[in-house]
Amino acid sequence: MLLLSKRYDWFGNIQSDILAGLVVALALIPEAIAFSIIAGVDPKVGLYAAFCISVITAFIGGRPGMISAATGAMALLMVTLVKSHGLQYLLAATLLTGMLQIVMGYFKLGSLMSFVSRSVVTGFVNALAILIFMAQLPELSDVGWHVYGVTAVGLGIIYLFPYIPVVGKIIPSPLVCILLLTVAVMIFKIDIRTVGDMGQLPDTLPIFLLPDVPFNLDTLSIIFPYSMALAVVGLLESLMTATIVDDLTDTASDKNRECKAQGIANIGAGLFGGMAGCAMIGQSVINIKSGGRGRLSSLTAGLVLILLVVFASSWVAQIPMAALVAVMIMVSIGTFDWNSIRNLRVHPLSTNVVMISTVIVVVWTHNLAYGVFVGVLLASLFFANRISHFMYVETELDEDKSIRTYRFHGQIFFNSAAKFLSQFNFKEAVSDIVIDLSQAHFWDITAVYSLDKAVIKFRREGARVKIIGLNRASETIIDRFGVHDKPELIEKVLGGH
Repeated sequence: MLLLSKRYDWFGNIQSDILAGLVVALALIPEAIAFSIIAGVDPKVGLYAAFCISVITAFIGGRPGMISAATGAMALLMVTLVKSHGLQYLLAATLLTGMLQIVMGYFKLGSLMSFVSRSVVTGFVNALAILIFMAQLPELSDVGWHVYGVTAVGLGIIYLFPYIPVVGKIIPSPLVCILLLTVAVMIFKIDIRTVGDMGQLPDTLPIFLLPDVPFNLDTLSIIFPYSMALAVVGLLESLMTATIVDDLTDTASDKNRECKAQGIANIGAGLFGGMAGCAMIGQSVINIKSGGRGRLSSLTAGLVLILLVVFASSWVAQIPMAALVAVMIMVSIGTFDWNSIRNLRVHPLSTNVVMISTVIVVVWTHNLAYGVFVGVLLASLFFANRISHFMYVETELDEDKSIRTYRFHGQIFFNSAAKFLSQFNFKEAVSDIVIDLSQAHFWDITAVYSLDKAVIKFRREGARVKIIGLNRASETIIDRFGVHDKPELIEKVLGGH
């Protein structure tokens, strides 16, 4: 069964995977160059990284069909390190980034994606769609009319070509767009910005090398903060992208395996002169929209990229940027979750606030980690507030008016602990108090503290207190952390009063 699964991952979609890989490779080249420029390094650093990371993750990644390479989010984190210490320290930081990600994978941090709500993922997707579109604006600013014309024609090809019988379903329209517009620009000698204008393409294959830095604690103190930030942002973007590709393909992926694969890929990139990278939602969407589903698409993208830039650089340099802008605009439109706009009217206010906040923070800061952190934090707070409202109490006084029973229902934790405590009437003249918790659950130390406080206060008022109905989990946490039956600790709970 495992062998069949692996065979399908590689050879279950050969034609579409190869064609999709070609499209991705052509779209990766200018982006890798641009990200290198952002980081302040030579274009070949980003191109080598794109080659290494995409090829390595093709073999060992946890999400077939996902494209990983150098990314803008990672490049932004490298700027200060490159300016202060140079390329060799960046390569060392890339190696350490990979090691940290492997450790995170073994600690199964990929499982933390279960804490990211759907509204955060939607906000993340919409923010990335906006950022992808915004990244194309410099190519459309202060340019001649022919740039807009070529871009418009490119979009026309992308959206209309699939309607052509037979061939429209076989060949990805973005590939047709890039090839036709490149030929047209060359034949008609249109004066337009090309990939060659982005920077010089490398003329040699990457070679194995160790970073030229002293391997000591001083170097570690310099690169560790950058590596940790790169590791966290890289895994966050990779796992979010994997979730999105899961949805697009209606398949599951191994998030912890992806963590380790991203780490190994970054180590490989660092050893072959490349910068750290991670999964790319834009390129992954291009791959999926072009029919790519298996590992062969990522492998093809990496191999074709390096072969093109090294052995066919004169041809690659002629690709008009307007053609690639058209492809990325298509990606932006396809990535944005348009249903989320319509759902604003029907979804709860808290869900909309989480989604919109994630979008705003990511777009404002250009930092995916900040946006997802804010989204998860808000979602957690809204959830805690909502759950706390489900806690309520029923009270009952016996016929002799000597026994008061408090019967609690719901979840008792840090956000509902104060409400739990406020339900008691400590001044009522009764001899016995029964706290029935058979329909309640205690989650944390704050909840236990509130129970301790209630029991101790009732006893100081002269009442006997009996707690009944605890489930096993609640009983365990109360026995471990509760002090109402431990006289030597009681004073600490009430602050000595």
